[in-house]
Amino acid sequence: MADVIVKCPSCDKAVAWVVSSKFRPFCSDRCRLIDLGEWAAGNQRIASDPAHDDVTESDLNGPELS
Repeated sequence: MADVIVKCPSCDKAVAWVVSSKFRPFCSDRCRLIDLGEWAAGNQRIASDPAHDDVTESDLNGPELS
């Protein structure tokens, strides 16, 4: 199977998606830590869906069974 090549999320450098790529999808530990810092600082986030913002754990688990 051919290696898959992805772009490093931090610097856009090409990274082979193989077991030997220690920091995949990042090209290096430095880029991995930069990305982690961005998340910790609140500069990165996963977009939310306002129509589902009020979903609670009980909504996900369904009704209690007796």
